[in-house]
Amino acid sequence: MTSPPALSRDFIGWRPMVMLLLPWGVIYAAFFLFPFVFSFVLAFLKYNPLNVQNTTFVGLENFSHLFNDPRFLRSLKNTLFFVVGTVPLTTAIALMLAVLLRGRVPGKGFFKAGFFFPSIVSMVVISLLFKLFYAPDGGLNHALRAFGLGGHTWLTDPSTALPAIMVMDIWAAVGYYAIIFDAGFAGIPKDLYEAARLEGAGFKDILFHVTLPMMKPVIAFVLVINTIRSFQIFIEVFMMTQGGPLGSTDTLVLYLYEAAFRHLDYGYASAIAYVVFILSGIFALLTLKRFRSDGKAPA
Repeated sequence: MTSPPALSRDFIGWRPMVMLLLPWGVIYAAFFLFPFVFSFVLAFLKYNPLNVQNTTFVGLENFSHLFNDPRFLRSLKNTLFFVVGTVPLTTAIALMLAVLLRGRVPGKGFFKAGFFFPSIVSMVVISLLFKLFYAPDGGLNHALRAFGLGGHTWLTDPSTALPAIMVMDIWAAVGYYAIIFDAGFAGIPKDLYEAARLEGAGFKDILFHVTLPMMKPVIAFVLVINTIRSFQIFIEVFMMTQGGPLGSTDTLVLYLYEAAFRHLDYGYASAIAYVVFILSGIFALLTLKRFRSDGKAPA
């Protein structure tokens, strides 16, 4: 009896791996690849799910219309303002909290749990709580009046509505990233710190010449995921202001949602979605390029 060819044995050896990966592959194809490709096709169509028979190919018309659409331009401006205003500040505060947690802090575990707690609470709940907090008779105005300061209509004033949401977003996200930074600090070899102290380096020298260079991959990771998340800001705005007042909190994903599910213009919504995807990718690539591991501390 002859033994099976080597190729057959290799195939038999691969079969369990294929069977184990198959469920994940099917789910990935169904819930990521297919929507990704289908939305790309829709971006070049005039498509209404309730009137599919009248679907027409419009080429780049959806994309060209974006830059003549005042609401899209306003949403783009607000989204960029949100990203630029929250991502650096969230990262900086989270990094400072992580540095403080590396010291001898009594009840360190309690503080870590407290910082991380907002990240496990539904953003819908947090948004509703902050909506009450920012209300004319809410906690913030009561605190201001207690110090002799006048209250303010935070979410109905176009000049303060978006900054108020940004403050809430920073508060909700900073603890999660602080825990990530704390885990990154734990991976730095202690020998580096001991060698730096033997050379007479102080806290500032160790921070900028040992800690931050070693943390650059973690900082890049936090910046990338925070940037992508910020470009997709939706729940906070939807629950607190619905894009108002006067469009001051309109964002790209909120406009995408309304174009798709209120106006049933799936082609235009898909074009907006790909703009969000491209912008997120550009910011992520720039961040990775800036924070590549080159042995230098971030400026």
